[in-house]
Amino acid sequence: RAMPSFLGRGSGGEEPEPSSQPMETSDVSLADAERVTLRCEAVLEGHGAEEVSIARVWHCAWDPTGKTLATCSSDKTCRIWAKSAAAGNTWVTVAELEGVHSRTVRQAAWSPCGRLLATASFDASTAVWAQQPASGSGEWECVAVVEGHENEVKSCAWSPSGSLLATCGRDKSVWIWEVHPGHDFECVAVLNGHAQDVKQVVWHPAEDALVSTSYDDSIKVWTEDPGGDDWSCAQTLTKEEGGHVGTVWCASFEPEPSAAEVSGGTHSRRLATCSDDRTIAIWRVDDSRGLRLDIDAKFPCGHDRPALSVSWGRCGLIAEGGGDDSVRLFAPPLEEAGRGGAGRGGETDEDGDGP
Repeated sequence: RAMPSFLGRGSGGEEPEPSSQPMETSDVSLADAERVTLRCEAVLEGHGAEEVSIARVWHCAWDPTGKTLATCSSDKTCRIWAKSAAAGNTWVTVAELEGVHSRTVRQAAWSPCGRLLATASFDASTAVWAQQPASGSGEWECVAVVEGHENEVKSCAWSPSGSLLATCGRDKSVWIWEVHPGHDFECVAVLNGHAQDVKQVVWHPAEDALVSTSYDDSIKVWTEDPGGDDWSCAQTLTKEEGGHVGTVWCASFEPEPSAAEVSGGTHSRRLATCSDDRTIAIWRVDDSRGLRLDIDAKFPCGHDRPALSVSWGRCGLIAEGGGDDSVRLFAPPLEEAGRGGAGRGGETDEDGDGP
């Protein structure tokens, strides 16, 4: 079968050559795939400025508007960045969220409304922050600290409605929290089923169905029981189902389909996952069977180290980052293209555990 189109590679070792007419993300379409070029627009520095050693930046997340960026770091903080007209339209830190976490902040997640930001930390807690418009200064305040995991929290994610927050961690569990008025969070489910660390949680973009990825090489799909009283595992995806043969680090759902695709009945949402086995797997969602996932394609990323991160863009392109310090872009057709080698060569955090 045809290989997915490999569009480009960005390396941490060299600064990309500026193009004369850089393409904005919103202008990229699949028809433009052969002419996609990337250039470095800005380098954001500030994490770990007061430390002797350089602080690792673990994660970044755009808010729903795409105009504000959150970054989190081993310096125990989360920074919020935006372009400033007063600073010559350059990116500046508009807020530094600090003083709550006592260890690395591993991941940040914006609520669908963009008014709340959750931060997951290796200190076993998840903090929820809100901007205080009444102050007039745009300051952010920690409005809740959610605790329950035995040790490091690796990931957090809001449901599409914003009424639920999911967290996962090194204790092999997934927790689901219901959001109540006054920023009160109630644990409504503790999901046990993974045999090793749970690396990431991600919600289906349109339904309250949750996907988790793990060091046990599996992907699990969790749904609420018909009575609404509990959550259970609806499906486990392993190598037997055509999945990965190494740690599954990350998952990303295909964004919302276009109106034309919906009206024409041509769209079936997909999920991308990446792994220590240096491959990307594409899973197709079968809504007729209760959000069941079936393997649709699997192809090597081209890295010589694990594939650690994957993100499916609104333009249809898939961005994937590897342990070899490179970022790669892929475009359809995302069809079967062979399998990469397996291994566990990911970087480690300060406790020797994987990212």
